[in-house]
Amino acid sequence: MKLLSIAIPCYNSAGYMGKCIESLLAGGEDVEILIVDDGSVKDNTAQIADDYAAKYPTIVKAIHKENGGHGSAVNTGIENAKGLYFKVVDSDDWVKEEAYLQILSKLRELAGGAETLDMLVSNFVYEKEGEKRKKVMHYRHILPQDKLFTWEDCHHFMKGHYILMHSVIFRTKLLQESGIKLPEHTFYVDNLYVFEPLPFVKHIYYLDVNFYRYYIGREGQSVNESIMISRIDQQIRVNKLMIDYLVEKKPEIIKNKRLYQYMRNYLEIIMTVSSVLLIRSGTEENLEKKKELWKYLKSKDRRLYFWMRNGIMGGTMNLPGKGGRRISVDAYKICQKIFKFN
Repeated sequence: MKLLSIAIPCYNSAGYMGKCIESLLAGGEDVEILIVDDGSVKDNTAQIADDYAAKYPTIVKAIHKENGGHGSAVNTGIENAKGLYFKVVDSDDWVKEEAYLQILSKLRELAGGAETLDMLVSNFVYEKEGEKRKKVMHYRHILPQDKLFTWEDCHHFMKGHYILMHSVIFRTKLLQESGIKLPEHTFYVDNLYVFEPLPFVKHIYYLDVNFYRYYIGREGQSVNESIMISRIDQQIRVNKLMIDYLVEKKPEIIKNKRLYQYMRNYLEIIMTVSSVLLIRSGTEENLEKKKELWKYLKSKDRRLYFWMRNGIMGGTMNLPGKGGRRISVDAYKICQKIFKFN
C-alpha cells in the first residue's frame, strides 16, 4: 500500500500543471499521484496526464472523467485513492521538496503507531503574484507540536486562522467512511472538505513546516473577488450546506466543546465572507440574498443565529443603510490586508 495518495484536480490546466506534478514526484514510490482530468477540452491537459502516467507508471495514475467541477474531481480522487493518507493539491499550486520529505517521514513514523493518525496539519504559504514578502500561515501558537493530540488539546483559533485544504492531510479511510460527497459544478467546496470530516477526526499531528505553496494571481482564479461575486450563488450554496451540516450534527459535535467552537467559528467566517461579497456587489437583489441567508441560519438554529448575529463580525456585516454597508466593507478590507486573502 502507498503511504500517501495525492489528487490533482485538473481542468484545462496545461499551462501550469507540470510544475505541480514535478514538485510531487519527489515523493517517489511512497506516493500515488492521481491526476484527475475533469473533462478538459480546451487544451492538452488529458495528454499531459497520460504522458506522466506512461513515464511514471508506478507513481502516477491518470483519471479521465466528464466535467463535474472541482468538488467532483476531489470526490473521484477519494474514491480511487489507495494510499493510507490523502491530500489534495490544486493544479496551479506546488509543494516544497524539503518539507514534503519531512511530511512523508512523519507519516511513515506515525502509520505504525498505537494510536491512529486521522489528520496531519502543516503550514502553507501564499504565493501572491507581485508580492515579494510571502505570508506564511502557521499554527505554532494554536496546535501542540511533536505529539499526537486531540481537539481538547488545541488552543483558541484566532479570526482568519483556520485549517484549510492547503494545510491538511486526512487518513484516506476516514474520508471514505465519513461519506463526504462534495457538490458538483460548484466552486468553494474546499470549505466543506475541511469541515465535514472533522467530527470523525480524533487524533491530530501538527508538523511546523512550510509545505504547500498556494498561488494567487492567475487570471480567472476562483478566489478573485470579482469572480467570487459573479459566482455568489455557489458561495451561498456552500454556506447553506455548512449550516445544514453543523445543525444536523450539533447534538453529537457539541459533546466535544473545542471541536464545536472551532466549527461554529469557521462557519462564522464563511457567513462573513458571503455577506460582504453580497454587499460589495451593490445590487438590491444581492442585498436581499444576504437577508435571506441570515434568515436561513435563524430558521435552522435560533441560538446559533443570535450568537453569530450579536458577535462583532455578524454585527458589522448587518449594519443598516449605505453607511453601515460602507463600514462592513472597510472592516473586510482591513482583514484582507492582515490575512492576505483574495
